[in-house]
Amino acid sequence: MGLQQGLVTWFAGVLFLSTLLLSCADVHHYEFFVRESNFTKLCNTTTLLVVNDSYPGPEIRVHRCDTVFVNVHNQGNYGFTIHWHGVKQPRNPWSDGPEFVTQCPIQPGTNFTYEIVLSDEIGTLWWHAHSDWTRGSVHGAFIILPAKKETYPFPTPDADQTVILESWYDGDYKQIIDDALAAGVSPRQPNAYAINGHVGDTYGCPNDTIFRMQVDSEKIYLLRIINAAMNEHFFFTIANHTLTVVAQDASYVRRFTRDYILISPGQTMDVLVSANRNVGQYYMAIRPFSDSSAAPVDNITTGIFQYTNSEGGLNASLITLPVMTDTDAMINFLDQIRNTNVSQNPGINVPADKDIKTRAFIAIAVNNLPCNTCVLGTRLVASLNNVSFVSPRIDILQAYYNRNMSGVFTEDFPLNPPVFYNFTGDLTNFNTPIEEGTRVIVVNYGEGVEMVLQATQMGAGGSHPIHLHGFSFYWVGTGFGNFNNETDPSTYNLVDPPLINTVHVPGRRWVAIRFFATNPGVWFMHCHLERHSSWGMDTVLIVRNGKTKKTSIRPPPSTMPRCPGT
Repeated sequence: MGLQQGLVTWFAGVLFLSTLLLSCADVHHYEFFVRESNFTKLCNTTTLLVVNDSYPGPEIRVHRCDTVFVNVHNQGNYGFTIHWHGVKQPRNPWSDGPEFVTQCPIQPGTNFTYEIVLSDEIGTLWWHAHSDWTRGSVHGAFIILPAKKETYPFPTPDADQTVILESWYDGDYKQIIDDALAAGVSPRQPNAYAINGHVGDTYGCPNDTIFRMQVDSEKIYLLRIINAAMNEHFFFTIANHTLTVVAQDASYVRRFTRDYILISPGQTMDVLVSANRNVGQYYMAIRPFSDSSAAPVDNITTGIFQYTNSEGGLNASLITLPVMTDTDAMINFLDQIRNTNVSQNPGINVPADKDIKTRAFIAIAVNNLPCNTCVLGTRLVASLNNVSFVSPRIDILQAYYNRNMSGVFTEDFPLNPPVFYNFTGDLTNFNTPIEEGTRVIVVNYGEGVEMVLQATQMGAGGSHPIHLHGFSFYWVGTGFGNFNNETDPSTYNLVDPPLINTVHVPGRRWVAIRFFATNPGVWFMHCHLERHSSWGMDTVLIVRNGKTKKTSIRPPPSTMPRCPGT
């Protein structure tokens, strides 16, 4: 990035945030007590690790550019961390949360206070554990309201409602993945899907509860939808009602209306719905989407959109959702998402070709490695550019910042696949060598970065929701088949690309993202299908410090959890 472009980028960001800071920047404090509690669903009682005895956990509700302190008390039996998904944490990777990337786990009987620094995020985000599979039960909403005196760029809703979509397992989430990794096989499927902790009325247990959203006729509601599922993309609908998407991943989008949405694990969407039908009760429902040969269980989970003073049964008992394998419904929905040039969004600032200093072409795959102790003699692993990420025992941020620890990571993640092949073709008898390691990408502060994420048919193929910590990035391109670096960049949308933190990479397709590396720190990048991340479909982006204090990582807090053995 040239000096002039860098100054423009910096000034625009400072001006936007300075305007916000004139009317906000309150400080909030929360206490999270994480311990085991019993929950009964599907006519079975299960012990889960949860926050403040609730599933899902407590909601954080603040205003744009506020600061939040969350004191996390570990009263459970094993260590964990918590991540504030979608919060960029400018210059503050110490509170980002991924285990052994930016911190070591909070050990049982100890506590740690996270400082969550908001900037331009607006709308719906969420928080979740970032250790093993603990996030399956340790998660909740993070709602960011407009700053004081700031308005919505759409009709002001009469009320809002958080809707968290979940995977329900009868069993301890950590134990489920530990057992699968030891055997070298895929973890088992969930027993049900849930909406705000309720599994609805489709699973056959008479004691199960159903989520009910009470609404008044002719009122407008803002649904804050979060996909907290472990491995499932979801279609979502409300019978006989239309859904108007207004935001994704805490950034406003150009409004569009559908009778369903598609939301991937890790993503959030803000959706307007008008209670403008006959007074009554209407199903809301979710079902999984899959374009993979390792498909999830095709269950439908229900809730109720219930008008005040409605009596009797459901007005619309027929649930209309795309079938689980409807790739046209997936593509048609994703194609609608565009940025919107409203004053409540930061100005659109997509790196131009001349700004790009680091280009990465990343092939996403699931592979096998030999394993003498595993059930089948091999174990499942996953990779980015043939590197399967290995989590160290000392966090990467500490090793990078202190510069006095060797052997924790290497700065040689390959920016291209070591072998080029027909990524989206028939790969039944094809295999490529896989290396395991803690290999990271390093870029300079302020430079433009482009990443092309290529889905492959290695393993079961299918879609991948790729999440980058510390940034919102522009989703500038997508296409079918193998990416062509000579012709496909001409199709990029550099005018109004969505600004998101988790991108859906469809099976047999590619996506391209761009961003300016203006957040110094150590930032995790991974697939938000939890089994894939557990198998190594991860890497780390390190952004070097700039030349000033304001463009450098903040010093660490003195209370960081100690790493095992240190």
